[in-house]
Amino acid sequence: MKILNAEQIRAADAYTIEHEPIASIDLMERAATRFTEALYHLYPQPVKTAVICGTGNNGGDGLVVSRRLLNRGYLVDTYVVQPKPGGSADFLVNLERLQQLKPPHFITSAEQIPDLSEYDLLIDALFGSGLSRPVTGLFGRVIDKMNATGKPIVAIDMPSGLYMDAPLTNEGAIVRARHTISFQTPKLAFFLPENHPYVGDWQVVDIGLDRNFITGQPTPYTTIDQDEVVEALPERPRFAHKGSFGHGQLIGGSLGKIGAIAMAARAFMRSGAGLLTISVPKCGIDIIQTLAPEAMVWPTQGDTHISDISIFPKAGTVGIGPGMGTQPATVAAFRQFLQHNKLPLVVDADAINMLSRHRELLNLLPPGTILTPHPGEFDRLAGNSENHWQRLERALQLAKEYQLVMVVKGAHTAVVDSEGKIAFNTTGNPGMATGGSGDVLLGIITALRTQGLAPVAAARAGVWLHGRAGDLAAADKSQTALLATDIIAYLPQVFHRLGR
Repeated sequence: MKILNAEQIRAADAYTIEHEPIASIDLMERAATRFTEALYHLYPQPVKTAVICGTGNNGGDGLVVSRRLLNRGYLVDTYVVQPKPGGSADFLVNLERLQQLKPPHFITSAEQIPDLSEYDLLIDALFGSGLSRPVTGLFGRVIDKMNATGKPIVAIDMPSGLYMDAPLTNEGAIVRARHTISFQTPKLAFFLPENHPYVGDWQVVDIGLDRNFITGQPTPYTTIDQDEVVEALPERPRFAHKGSFGHGQLIGGSLGKIGAIAMAARAFMRSGAGLLTISVPKCGIDIIQTLAPEAMVWPTQGDTHISDISIFPKAGTVGIGPGMGTQPATVAAFRQFLQHNKLPLVVDADAINMLSRHRELLNLLPPGTILTPHPGEFDRLAGNSENHWQRLERALQLAKEYQLVMVVKGAHTAVVDSEGKIAFNTTGNPGMATGGSGDVLLGIITALRTQGLAPVAAARAGVWLHGRAGDLAAADKSQTALLATDIIAYLPQVFHRLGR
C-alpha cells in the first residue's frame, strides 16, 4: 500500500471528484460514513459522545459523523470551534443539515469551552491531514481540554495538531487519540514511534478514492503486504530436492551466547532453505548439533569465541553476527572474512557493532548486503538520532553510500534500500520485544536470500513473516509470555496460510 503525502491526498480527492464523478459533498458523506462504520466496531453500544469540529473539511466530516451517530441512537453533542464566522463550502452545507436534526454548540472564546469530562467518548474533527503549523490559541485550548479529560478520543483521519509529513515538534497542542481512523491510505506519521502517544491504534478505511490515480503516484514510502510476500516466495516444484533451495552458512556464537546462533539456525531451517552449515567456536559444537540437528557444523578456530572465519565451500549465502562477541581476535577474523567474502551477506548484532567501531569495514561489504540493527545498534552505527524521522534519513544515507539494505527494527520495522525507498512492516506486536527475536529475524532473512530472493525482497518478506509468526504466537501464548522460540514454532502456520 502506498503512503501518500498531504498534497497527493488532496490531488486524489480532486481527481476522484472529477472522474468518478462525485460531488465533493457526497465524497465527504461517504468518507464520514466509512469512519462511522469503523467507529461502531470500536464502540458498538451507544455512549455519550462529544464531536469537536473545526470549520474546514475535517470539521465537515465531524458534522456528518454527528448526524450518523444521532440516527444510530448515540447521545451526541456537537461543538464547533469557530473563532470567526465562516467555513469551507462543504462544512457549511453539513452544518445546515445537522442544525435541522440537533443544532451544535459554538465555541468562539475560551470561556465557552465546555466541561468535556462528562462524555464517555470524544471525536476529534478539528483539523485533518493538511495541517502545516502548530495549533495554538483557542484551538489549542480546546485540544488541551480534550486531552485533560482522560476520556478516549477517536481522531478522524489525523489527530489534530500532528503533522502528517514532518517531524514532531514541541510547539502547539496535539490531540492524544486512543484510536485514529484514517482515510484511504496510512499516513507517514503513523509509523514513527514518537507519534504513537498521539495516534494510538490506527486503521485505514477505504473511501473510494480513484485507485488508478493512487497507483500512479510516486512515493518512496509503502507498506509491506501479504500479496508482495506471496509473490516473492519461491514455489516448491514437485521434483525439487534439497539442493534446489540453496545452501546457507550462519556464523556466530561465543561462550554463553550459543543460543543466539542456535535460534537463528532453527529459524533458517523453518524458512524454506535446503541446507545449512553453522560456524561456531568449539564450545558451541555440541549445543548446535543438539538444538539444530538438521544443520551441519563447520567449526571456527577458538574455544570460547571465534578467532578465524572460513567460508564453507558449498555455501551460497552468509548470515553473521548473533552472539558473536567483539573480542579483538573476533574483530580480526571478521575483517579478514570481509576482505575475502563475495557471497550475499546478512549482518546482525555483534557484527554490526564491529562495523560501528571500525567504520572502514563498511567499504568491504558486498553491494546488496542486508543489515538488521535494532535502534541501539543503529545509533552506534550511524550516530544518535533525535527522533525516528532522523533515524530513517540516516538509514537512507547509509544505504545509498554503501549500497546496502537497512532493516531498521521497531514496532513498524522499516526496510530502507539504496534507491531511496522505505517500506514499513505492519505485522508484529509488542510481545516480540524479547531477547532472541532479532536472531530469529536474521535466520529468516538469510534463508530467503539463500533461496534466491533479491536483497530488498528478502528483507521485506522476512520482516513480514517474522511479524506474522509473532502475531500468531501471541494469539495463543499472549504477548507477555511470548518467547523468541515461539516465533520459530509458528512459522509453519504462516507458510501454511500463504499456501507455501
